This record gives sequence, C-alpha cells and structure tokens, in this order.
Amino acid sequence: MTKQKNLDFESALRRLEEIVTSLEGENESLEKSLSLFEEGVNLTESLRSHLDSAEQRIQVLMKDTDGNVSTKDFEG
Repeated sequence: MTKQKNLDFESALRRLEEIVTSLEGENESLEKSLSLFEEGVNLTESLRSHLDSAEQRIQVLMKDTDGNVSTKDFEG
C-alpha cells in the first residue's frame, strides 16, 4: 500500500482504470485477478484519502472572517 500512497491522484486513478479494464476482460488467472483486486482496493483507499484531504483544504479556504465555514455549490 505504500506504493499507492506515493502516487498522485491522476496516476492512481489511471492505474485503477487499467485494473478495472483488466478485470473486466476476464483474461487473468484467479490468483492474478485477486492480486489486481487487492491493488484496486488499496488504490481506492488512496484516492479517497486524496479527495478527503482536498475537501478539508477547500473548507479551510471557505471560512469567513468569523471562522464560519460556508458551503456552496461550485459554479464553474
């Protein structure tokens, strides 16, 4: 899992997509499929951690001068 923690969000997401494609292809042995699934679960945890961290950073940036956090829908 240490390896996945070192991947940036985009790299981890790309690798997860590769794993999903490989597992959907059903060309892997059971052992290889289990190994890929385990890697995918670890990547998912890493991605969730990246997203949680980003959300916390956004909330800090959105605090007003009184320290109140306001949440608004993103308007792009």
